[in-house]
Amino acid sequence: MRITLVIATLGAGGAERVMARMADYWAEQGHGVALITLDGADKDFYGVHPAVARIGLGLAHPSAGVRQALTRNIGRIASLREAMRRSNPDVVISFVDKTNVLTLMATVGLSIPVVVSERIDPRYHGIERSWALLRRLFYRRAAALVVQTDGLRPWAQGLIDPNDVYVIPNPLSEKIRACDGSVRSARPKNTIVSMGRLAVQKGFDDLLRAFARCGNSRPDWSLVIIGEGPERGRLEALAAELGVRSRVTLAGRLADPFEVLQRADLFVLASRYEGFPNALLEAMACRLPVVSTDCPSGPRDIIRDGVDGVLVPPGNVTALSEVMGRLMDAPQERERLRARAVEVVERFGIEKIMKSWSELLRQVVDGRRPHWPVPNTVRSFRRI
Repeated sequence: MRITLVIATLGAGGAERVMARMADYWAEQGHGVALITLDGADKDFYGVHPAVARIGLGLAHPSAGVRQALTRNIGRIASLREAMRRSNPDVVISFVDKTNVLTLMATVGLSIPVVVSERIDPRYHGIERSWALLRRLFYRRAAALVVQTDGLRPWAQGLIDPNDVYVIPNPLSEKIRACDGSVRSARPKNTIVSMGRLAVQKGFDDLLRAFARCGNSRPDWSLVIIGEGPERGRLEALAAELGVRSRVTLAGRLADPFEVLQRADLFVLASRYEGFPNALLEAMACRLPVVSTDCPSGPRDIIRDGVDGVLVPPGNVTALSEVMGRLMDAPQERERLRARAVEVVERFGIEKIMKSWSELLRQVVDGRRPHWPVPNTVRSFRRI
């Protein structure tokens, strides 16, 4: 197949990492792969296989006002349409809400099936009202809508034919296979690690409060947070206010976080909402015992509570602190969880997940049926 992938950027992020790995996988399988971003390729955090045709449009600029936003989005649609025509795909895959809408707009009249995918829980991750309306209108012409958990299926079925909704979780990177625990004996002792964008969604403020509560009586423990984002300043100030700044490291973005993960004793995810958290998958694949908030989408589909990790109510700092403290004091319990956590490699291995994606694409390409179940007044736009 000729597959074209579309996303806003290949900057540091979970959706971006997954799309880059999907491009690599299909390129290695001999498919023709193009990867288009609205941002420029010079902004990439993740690299891709040399056989992938990398197309950066350089159009991801913020707009000052509605008029400029409208003008720029018209330009993005035109440029995206031309880039997709040049890539001559059998099928297009687009990631993330606004980019999905632009991609569906750009392919009107091109007879190219488009698979769109939401990469975070849209019930909690809101978008502007105008974009929400456009999503409701244009998702109807997608060949398929992919979500990452069964819990999101009802939401997706409200936007598209229920038969065109598919649940495909994130795949683990093949790099995880190297996480065999061989470096664990050389690790610093008593380290908790967390990972994600420094944003309100990720709940790092709750994690710091929980660490301060359970860490006061355990001064030999430290916390490392991998990631970067707009909350850095507030988190640094909060750590100082809580009296744990000297024991908290905000490590920033790491191109290869696996060494840090392998050397840790415990991983904690305190998110308020998620999609399907790569960080949690990767921590478990690195044989880490994990604690996660049981937020509405994602962690419960990965953690088998009490078997290979522990779930706590989201936003409950007391419960999070109590579970963290219990595991900090129980090395044998951590080892028990660690032994089962690594089973995510089989449950979510890249071969298994990409087989699901490939089967979906074959079905879409073989079907090539029109997807435009909207009123006649809008259907006429297809001829433009």
